[in-house]
Amino acid sequence: MTETREFTDAHGIAIVYDVHPAAGDARGVVQLLHGVGEHAGRYVALIAALTEAGFHVYADDHRGHGRTGIRQHEGPAKLGRLGAGGIRAAEAAIWQLTGIIKDEHPDLPLVLVGHSWGSFLAQMLVNDHPEAWDAVILSGSALRMPGSLNAAPLNARWAAPDATGLEWLSRDPEVWSAFHDDPLTTEEPLLKLFGPIEAAKLYGRPRKDLGRDIPLLLLVGRDDPVGGPRSVHKLAEAYRTRSGFTDVTTLVYPDARHEIFAELNQAEVRADVLSWLDARIPAR
Repeated sequence: MTETREFTDAHGIAIVYDVHPAAGDARGVVQLLHGVGEHAGRYVALIAALTEAGFHVYADDHRGHGRTGIRQHEGPAKLGRLGAGGIRAAEAAIWQLTGIIKDEHPDLPLVLVGHSWGSFLAQMLVNDHPEAWDAVILSGSALRMPGSLNAAPLNARWAAPDATGLEWLSRDPEVWSAFHDDPLTTEEPLLKLFGPIEAAKLYGRPRKDLGRDIPLLLLVGRDDPVGGPRSVHKLAEAYRTRSGFTDVTTLVYPDARHEIFAELNQAEVRADVLSWLDARIPAR
């Protein structure tokens, strides 16, 4: 019984989000952050697994993206462009939704799940509001520093005369065609959508001495061109040594590419996520 809602951010933009209730007694809430150029509707299988396991899931279409972007820009031509306030306004709107979640479920643990650009926003939110989160899961992530975060061209290693340009997402050709045909996605690269000044605001590192020891799960495909295992291992080490996290798990999936929740082994990835959550937020 998914419910679609909206709220208005500080710049007057209507942010569209979905609430997916837990099946049975809820043991926690997941706030899901999607990647650049896409939208929350691409996470149906993951959301179904989480709700079946007892988690409410709140998932918005970020500033400029999906249903939010269609309304914000009055059509699909500018999908992916953030608008007034840029990156920081996008983060602030997500934090505004966090406040809504906290008001509605004050007694339930809150898990932050971010993929790709969503994982960079998640890192920024953890830096700014460490008190809010009881667990964090990042997929397709990277250490947000030059040399560790690759903006483009992401499809370089799969370049061929017959390439779609989307091979970097997954090994599954159906994912390429679904992304291409989706009226709520855009294939424009992040740097072009945001511009160099806004894109540079994504750079940063885990904050020192956060004062809260948050369990962290990092998931990455071995063939992910955005960061890949080397960058994600650096990120894990930064959270241990800078932020003081003691429960950091990194899982690397051989042959998998960027969208591990849309990969050929996605069922394995979902099972790993649920197993990790079971150990930290047990069912009531």
